[in-house]
Amino acid sequence: MAACTPTPSDSESNIPEFECIDVNTKPFHIGSFRNEWLKRLKPWHYSFQKEDEESFHANFAADLGLSDDTMAELRSICSVDSLRCHPEGEEPEIEVVPPNPTLKTLIQRKKKQDYKATLKIAKNRHDHLTEQMERLVVRGQAYRGCDLVDEGDVLLTVNVYHKGFGEKFAIVRPHTCFLVMGSHTLTDLRDAICCVSDIQVCGEFSSTPDVAPDFISKDLFKSAFFFFEGVFYNDMRFPECQDISATTIEWAKSHNFPEFQQAKMEDTRFLDLKVKVGYPYLYCHQGDCEHLVIITDVRLLHMNDCLDKQQYPLVIHKHRAVTQKCAVCYTFIGRWYTTKDQFAPSDPCIFCDKCFRMLHYDTEGNKLGTFEAFAYVDRGAFN
Repeated sequence: MAACTPTPSDSESNIPEFECIDVNTKPFHIGSFRNEWLKRLKPWHYSFQKEDEESFHANFAADLGLSDDTMAELRSICSVDSLRCHPEGEEPEIEVVPPNPTLKTLIQRKKKQDYKATLKIAKNRHDHLTEQMERLVVRGQAYRGCDLVDEGDVLLTVNVYHKGFGEKFAIVRPHTCFLVMGSHTLTDLRDAICCVSDIQVCGEFSSTPDVAPDFISKDLFKSAFFFFEGVFYNDMRFPECQDISATTIEWAKSHNFPEFQQAKMEDTRFLDLKVKVGYPYLYCHQGDCEHLVIITDVRLLHMNDCLDKQQYPLVIHKHRAVTQKCAVCYTFIGRWYTTKDQFAPSDPCIFCDKCFRMLHYDTEGNKLGTFEAFAYVDRGAFN
């Protein structure tokens, strides 16, 4: 007689376990996972109030069952003062990495520092944006007037991948990485995702290049959905929104696939989701613009995180997309693309605003020749 396989309890099923080793976990409920942590931890473990040093060491020794002598020895050996790569008694230069470092992190930092020293411009706009994101992530302390996050809330790391323009970057690099709280709804993440498909301008403008468009794609086509673990979460906040997952659900029924469920995106919090960490899910908008969404981490908030609720969803990484330069000057980013253009070297062809007007209009602004012109939004617009 075969041995009976024990059925896991609810608490065990809410603790993530690998389904594929080092790839993704089995599905678990995020809210229940949070509750399991809160049951096991004491309130001061996840409190945002900084504990004084003596109380911290006393609680640490009590948790590990250490004697006073052992604790004093640990404090001496593990002291920050013992972590130095400079002679004792000499003040270190924090911003300068010493020559010939042996620590791997310092070796990488030294390479980056030497490379920056060769640049004519010390910092570009990308470096300033990176520093700004880092300041928000590691800020930690509360500021006057800010809306504090709740103690014991869950923090998720969510990677959003855009359509790949090259095999290497499509597989390896997420376009944007967010920190999202468990109390956020899916619409909070949906509104934070930046995609050029949302800001495309519809219409042909060869006869009226100076007329500002009345709307962008996101204003006209507001429907979208997330797909997590067999459930389509549709954005139905506006009267114009449509259930764009219905076609997929009907097709699945006609082909004997398992039945899919539906829910509203605006009514669903991340705490309500059942997901696999490391598993690719789907975000779809503008009808057929699809993005992979991968949750790579789920943990509790702590005092060293950004505590300002208004900063979330918080961008912690943004990939620099390669911009498409003008086909004439090869200097400025493209702003127009033309078709059926007798002046263009290719069809379609991309122009910056200056070259486009110089080549296709006279000094009075009158159109020259026959061509069709459309507004072009470069994929590097969010760099």
